Amino acid sequence: MVLTPRPELDPLPPRLQSLPLDARGYPVPWFVAWTEEGQPEFRAMDGAKWRKAIRERRCWVCGQPLGVHLAFVIGPMCGVNRTTSEPPCHLECAIWSAKNCPFLSRPHMVRRPGGAVDGLEEHSPGFPILRNPGVTLVWITRSFTLRDDGKGKALITVGEPERTLWFTEHRTASREEVIAAVAAGLPALLDVARQEDQMFPSHHAEAELRKYLQVFEQYYPFPEQ
Repeated sequence: MVLTPRPELDPLPPRLQSLPLDARGYPVPWFVAWTEEGQPEFRAMDGAKWRKAIRERRCWVCGQPLGVHLAFVIGPMCGVNRTTSEPPCHLECAIWSAKNCPFLSRPHMVRRPGGAVDGLEEHSPGFPILRNPGVTLVWITRSFTLRDDGKGKALITVGEPERTLWFTEHRTASREEVIAAVAAGLPALLDVARQEDQMFPSHHAEAELRKYLQVFEQYYPFPEQ
């Protein structure tokens, strides 16, 4: 049986054309873990691929070597604190993913719990926010650093952005949509900061978070004229 990409998807960039397709016609990103039955489990990352991506500077989506510019596909809360668990991509791979991934491009999609994801190796450091972010941010930079999440796993701190691109529902997101998404996600991030302040009062985590939020506003889309 010859599989073809779903008709509603944008044409695949050259680097993504070598990816396998699942039975529905979705390309399977390089990072996706596979079950023992040979099926892709989109909710789980392959831990070995994570380490390879960091060590060899490979694109998280296509697996090919990266250049100077690094594009991180993140939610708005990851943009506020400049922290993510997922390695960077080529810009064209990042934009295609932000516009075509069902979970990222559809604000009302939710993650399916349980099932085949159980037992697969995952890389979930820090305190992941599992809600759909509503909008997707492509953060384009030249650098990143690693830090320990306090539980023996690595988190990524993204470097200063050269550009930021916003997407929702298979298109560019508006300033109003970004502001609404940030407002919806902020309570969860504040809860984490307040928990940190209870354990480590000297960190002033909530105060620092509010500073980050103020800085982050400069990366919102410009108001529509």
